[in-house]
Amino acid sequence: MKRILTLICLMVATVSLRAQEYEANWASLDQRPVPAWFEDAKFGIFIHWGPYSVPAWSPKGTYTEWYQYWLQSKKLFGNGDFEGDEVYQYHKKTYGEDFPYYNFGEMFTADLFDPEEWAELFEEAGAKYIVLTSKHHDGFTLWPNEQANDRGFAWNSMEVGAKRDLVGELTAAVKKTPVKMGVYYSLYEWYHPWWQNDKARFVDEHYLPQIKDLVQRYQPDILWTDGEWEMEGEQWKSEEFLAWLYNESAAKEDILVNDRWGKGLRQQHGGYYTTEYEVGKTFDKPWEECRGMGFSFGYNQNEDAQDYNSTQALILMLVDIVSNGGNLLLDIGPDARGNIPPIMQQRLLEIGEWLQVNGEAIYGTRKWSQAAQWSDGDRKIDHEKGYLGGDYILKQTVDPAPGKAVKELFFTQKEGNVYAISPIYPAEDLLIKGIQASEETEVTLLGYGGPLDFEQRGNDLLVKMPHLASNQMPCAHAWSFRMTNVE
Repeated sequence: MKRILTLICLMVATVSLRAQEYEANWASLDQRPVPAWFEDAKFGIFIHWGPYSVPAWSPKGTYTEWYQYWLQSKKLFGNGDFEGDEVYQYHKKTYGEDFPYYNFGEMFTADLFDPEEWAELFEEAGAKYIVLTSKHHDGFTLWPNEQANDRGFAWNSMEVGAKRDLVGELTAAVKKTPVKMGVYYSLYEWYHPWWQNDKARFVDEHYLPQIKDLVQRYQPDILWTDGEWEMEGEQWKSEEFLAWLYNESAAKEDILVNDRWGKGLRQQHGGYYTTEYEVGKTFDKPWEECRGMGFSFGYNQNEDAQDYNSTQALILMLVDIVSNGGNLLLDIGPDARGNIPPIMQQRLLEIGEWLQVNGEAIYGTRKWSQAAQWSDGDRKIDHEKGYLGGDYILKQTVDPAPGKAVKELFFTQKEGNVYAISPIYPAEDLLIKGIQASEETEVTLLGYGGPLDFEQRGNDLLVKMPHLASNQMPCAHAWSFRMTNVE
């Protein structure tokens, strides 16, 4: 009998595995579920790091990780109108006209990189996952890889500059913590000769074996692709690759992907959806907004303190995104030696302090029936041409322009509780509209002592605020109220 039961269990397991086989088409691949941990995580850290971290310069409102492209094309685009050769002129003045971009590989030393310190910082920041650029559009890999050298010279961190497996070292350190490990990978490379002259060969002999090597070596929790927009998914062979990833790869059981798999496929196919310097979007599928602390993803020494979003803005941005059901992937850009700039460390640690108090209203939550409580006024966001800067959230909350509406409260829900997060600590009473209390309702300020007094005012709840001195405040920004047993 025991033998029969064992055989039955084996047969069920086999059938189950077969049922999870994915075909190389979007109808099948899109059935791959996004794991609950990702929807629970809410906050991740993006890391842009590579040879572009050596010059670490571009005009404000542009991406420094595009340094090679700005240099060789002599034109810019970004958060504004750029049609100049600023990077070329900077490069010529700083390094000389005949100094090729590829020389930055040797200067990318990472000699002060301490993966254990990085991992500890990410955990203290309250991040639940990170995404490291394993290769950006310049083609330099942060791990030892055969295809990285098919230009005819070494172009990877194990043989050039750092002489270290940077992906491997950080992966090992992060996996000692509860934080999930992800890798960014650019499908295309601006100046690879095959990409420029024989795209089919580039896909078959460079891209596909390289990305498979990355997956097999490190088995990341997230594979975050980019640089897909130049070709259709069919030309990238994305459906065939994802079928291999889900069915055969060493990471097949747990790996999660984003939606950047070919021209026009974002927010259409793949894993979770992505936005970039956008606001106001929400989806019926797990999604993530990515943006820098300043504007650039790679470290830009040309950005000043005023170009960085304040801790208050970053926290409110996180709350805004989470109230709409999304995650925030917040970028940092280490320098070429492996230092994370102090201003970035400070922002992360202060976000972590806030999450220590308010994480209950963030982690593991889902959208409520409404994302926010608005005041009267115009809700339209006014901004200049280009990507939307992080100050949008301050204009929508604590610093509105005349006549503009503000989000008075953000809402999340979890395990039968509703959370209202206020950008401003109310001076007297807190009015929460559209909430019906029951006899069992209790209202609590996270990080504060016991329950708060409240009364029902028609369809609204009026919460009596405790008068607290500055040293009694549970946190410095955005106060979270838990409401139990409400409608």
